Amino acid sequence: MMVSFFDQFASPSYLGIPLIAVAIALPWVLYPTPPARWINNRLITIQGWFINRFTNQLMLPLNVGGHKWALLLASLMIFLITINMLGLLPYTFTPTTQLSLNMGFAVPLWLATVIIGMRNQPTIALGHLLPEGTPIPLIPVLIIIETISLLIRPLALGVRLTANLTAGHLLIQLIATAVFVLLPMMPTVAILTAAVLFLLTLLEVAVAMIQAYVFVLLLSLYLQENV
Repeated sequence: MMVSFFDQFASPSYLGIPLIAVAIALPWVLYPTPPARWINNRLITIQGWFINRFTNQLMLPLNVGGHKWALLLASLMIFLITINMLGLLPYTFTPTTQLSLNMGFAVPLWLATVIIGMRNQPTIALGHLLPEGTPIPLIPVLIIIETISLLIRPLALGVRLTANLTAGHLLIQLIATAVFVLLPMMPTVAILTAAVLFLLTLLEVAVAMIQAYVFVLLLSLYLQENV
């Protein structure tokens, strides 16, 4: 029984085609395309307002050099929010529960911020590995610790997103199973459990949005250190 709980995180395939590719490509089909007219409809206006507000908030602490990342970070957040939300629907698959996919996002973007820092300001980038005023005997130890903390950043990004979504999906499935088991035996308890399940689903919707925002926000903080 416990093995079936984790079957939802296995990448399904149909006719030899991995459905994770379909799940990744689907979000871009759902968003409306801006028309060529001067006046947009309400849906396009709300979408543009949300993207502009988020981009302004994200780029506020960055200098002009970091503003080149605005389109990439905004697109990444919209993509992550969409696939996280679609994964909450019944009979769907959440690609962001796969650590490999999240690491595929985290490692190249983190590495790009490090390369930018090494290219534009190598002295300051290397200075982050050794705090000012460090005693001489502690210099080798601190350099090793700071290097490990730098290299572990993409792992923390990927694991954080994977763990939060996986835990939420597992908890929802466990409580939903408890509702079906308790319904014929104890209807009152089953109704109360279903109410908890509804509240947990609302919480998971918030988690799906917040985790996408945190993922992009941490990337912007890493970028801020190197531009």
